[in-house]
Amino acid sequence: MLTDVQIAQNTNMLPIKEVASKIGLSEDDLELYGKYKAKISFEAIERVKDKADGKLILVTAINPTPAGEGKTTVMIGLGQALNKIGKNTVVAMREPSLGPCFGIKGGAAGGGYAQVVPMEDINLHFTGDIHAITAANNLISAMLDNSLQQGNPLDIDERQIVWKRVVDLNDRALRHIVVGLGGKVNGVPREDGFDISVASEIMGILCLSNSLSDLKKRVARSIVAYNHKGEPVTVDDLKATGAVTLLLKDAIKPNLVQTLDHCPVLVHGGPFANIAHGCNSVMATKLALKLGDYTITEAGFGADLGAEKFLDIKCRQADIRPQAVVLVATIRALKMHGGVDKKNLAAENVEALLKGMSNLEKHIENIHKYGLNCVVAINAFPTDTASEIEALSDRLNSMGVPFALSEVWAKGADGGIELAKKVIELAENDKSEFKPIYELEFSIKEKIETVAKEIYGAKDVAFTKKARTKLKQLEELGLNNLPVCIAKTQYSLSDDAALIGRPEDFTVEIADLIPNTGSGFIVAIAGDIMRMPGLPKVPAANNMDILDNGEIIGLF
Repeated sequence: MLTDVQIAQNTNMLPIKEVASKIGLSEDDLELYGKYKAKISFEAIERVKDKADGKLILVTAINPTPAGEGKTTVMIGLGQALNKIGKNTVVAMREPSLGPCFGIKGGAAGGGYAQVVPMEDINLHFTGDIHAITAANNLISAMLDNSLQQGNPLDIDERQIVWKRVVDLNDRALRHIVVGLGGKVNGVPREDGFDISVASEIMGILCLSNSLSDLKKRVARSIVAYNHKGEPVTVDDLKATGAVTLLLKDAIKPNLVQTLDHCPVLVHGGPFANIAHGCNSVMATKLALKLGDYTITEAGFGADLGAEKFLDIKCRQADIRPQAVVLVATIRALKMHGGVDKKNLAAENVEALLKGMSNLEKHIENIHKYGLNCVVAINAFPTDTASEIEALSDRLNSMGVPFALSEVWAKGADGGIELAKKVIELAENDKSEFKPIYELEFSIKEKIETVAKEIYGAKDVAFTKKARTKLKQLEELGLNNLPVCIAKTQYSLSDDAALIGRPEDFTVEIADLIPNTGSGFIVAIAGDIMRMPGLPKVPAANNMDILDNGEIIGLF
């Protein structure tokens, strides 16, 4: 059996200008990065802005398990299937971070015969967007520390610096550091730390901006610290806005690539959904809506994270809404949510499956709370039994929820036809009335409590002393009207990764609040979630190599 990377390497890709022509773009609209990758020019984006939008389909999932769900694979396969049955479809997805590529996942461009290519490039540096984001973020840090060194003209309180440095790797040793050691010429000593680049506010700004000018305004208003009077200090106060925007002038342009069967894909932006807002860029999504009859996009991890943030943050800021939602699950993962150990997942266990269905049911309920309709996509595995499929089918039918088996990993577009037809039926007959889960007029505390209770199912929310102090500070700054972006574990509906299935009677603890005024939301840190991941005991990087002939192995 071929590995994912071998399947990708055996694909005959079309020149990217031929892929672009399928969606009405000419070679002059492209800024080529070799033969198979390109950025789309501002002129092309401007030219199509008055075209009517196609239909938007959001792909999300249950809470992830070690058994795997395959959300990205299903999303790509669905795009391939829709194209095969005559719907001009563009996929809009996030760019993989080097952190999980070298950590646990080993790659994030789909799998089997539902992949985006060139897979190796997409997973390794791609067009340099995340590096530009890293440089822009760290330029702000360098200028902030230089301001301290040069007499601190902004009267920055060194104890209230909220802007961290970033790197796009999992490196737990950088979470808490001290900078400025080694004498006066080396800067002012202070505590600092690193987040992973994809959790940075610069990533959020790039993904939520509508244009280069919008990005510049967002960068300018980003809070980096507070002065001794408690007043915010912004990037504009550091006089860094122009230089930061300059570093991002190319990164803000969406990237065009293709699936294995040459469907167009926009890969742009890559915020994590557990520690950031988890959606690809607004510019890529809006462009895809102009270029295709259907746009298939995804939001990271379970619907309690990525989909909630897509619907409560991205849809508000971009003034868009999905016509249907696809909720991805596997029978294997549902059995894990029902208490089965990973090593026993191949054995039939209808009882555990039905118990684990509680997680899927909660996510379905949540989608309905937004006034949206969904179809469940069961990502098929060879170990799924007829009895398990029948039990799952009966439960979903009793709920009135459409579902389809997805076999896109093994069959590509052909394995997603049933799902594509169900999606078309929902989208073409859409009578849903989308409504975010909370109003912007709610207080920050009320917004957090609403998400925790309505979406997670929490009994209560507890705020630490530090978080209560931050709440008061943010209210005094007049930031009450911003949406909230809760950072919490992806493995559970709660803030405790060990509570699988559908936990009840739990309390979510909010440890800290961070204003992301450039992105336009308040980050709430739930539980002990870290914004700089660490490597596992056996990193995926251990099994990666490049042979003398240039062949890459072990990437996925």
